[in-house]
Amino acid sequence: MKTHTILMPLDMHLHLRDGVMLENVAPLTAYSFSGGIIMPNLVPPVNTLEDVKAYRARIMAAVPNDFFEPYMTLFYRNYDKAFLQSVADEITAIKLYPAGITTNSEGGVSSFDIEEMRETLEAMSDLEIPLCVHGETDGFVMDREAEFMSIYELLAKNFPKLKIIMEHITTKDAVEMLDKYENLYATITVHHLLLTLDDVIGGMMMPHLFCKPIAKRPEDLDALLSVALSAHPKVMFGSDSAPHPQHKKESCGCAAGVFTAPIALQLLCEIFEQYDKLDNLQDFVSDNAQRIYGICPEFKEITLEKRPFVVPEHYSSVVPMYAGEAINWAIASVD
Repeated sequence: MKTHTILMPLDMHLHLRDGVMLENVAPLTAYSFSGGIIMPNLVPPVNTLEDVKAYRARIMAAVPNDFFEPYMTLFYRNYDKAFLQSVADEITAIKLYPAGITTNSEGGVSSFDIEEMRETLEAMSDLEIPLCVHGETDGFVMDREAEFMSIYELLAKNFPKLKIIMEHITTKDAVEMLDKYENLYATITVHHLLLTLDDVIGGMMMPHLFCKPIAKRPEDLDALLSVALSAHPKVMFGSDSAPHPQHKKESCGCAAGVFTAPIALQLLCEIFEQYDKLDNLQDFVSDNAQRIYGICPEFKEITLEKRPFVVPEHYSSVVPMYAGEAINWAIASVD
């Protein structure tokens, strides 16, 4: 039977939520990943040192039997340097949301005024704290990421020492932006390596494939595949796995988010094998992230084998991507 081994897989964009949802989904990621960048868009958002420490403690309490390192983030505000120095040892990055653009982002940035942001972003540059960005405007939904490219350029030019992560990129425009500025990097999800908008709404609306940013055009999918499969040194895996209760996904006003945490590695194996690029998967799902963020996760070895695996219909109250369908790879062992 064909097998493939991954060392210290990392999920560099992860939603664990809180409360009962955290308790249900955190163990699923901790089982197969060594660590993950934890998103701070709770209600209220994670924006103090006390919030960071308390949320990390709740995450660790939810995964007592699996080694997993939660790389914590703060919700972006215009913080002063003294505060950032006080919290720098407890966080790995700061996450910037445009106001109201996605789940629990109402308190995000409403104006990209460089002078208003300068103190915070220069302090982050000095302290080597990366800035993770949800890169969408509030324009026409298919153009939101492309329209945000000018803001990425503004940030990259004004703060050349600031490491800027373009989160969950979905377009050819974002792929092209990667090599224009030395300080721009990106995460890519597994669902954006599989889906176009046609898969989501081309026939019946598929609520469990609906996310923000939305899946785009075939040419965008091709561009994402090209940099992921080649393990471009500036890209890394970030699932953006975003659990919502089933009733919030299967309702009028469907919540945005695709839940992939339990099957992400299996799907990545399937994609990389399909294109004869399995040798590059280690870089995409771990080594690039270690280098970009300067982190060193504890050892974990995941062995996957090529055999049919039927995705469960539910993980507690959450319906995963491809629920009830067979995928081609399964996790054989975790050491």
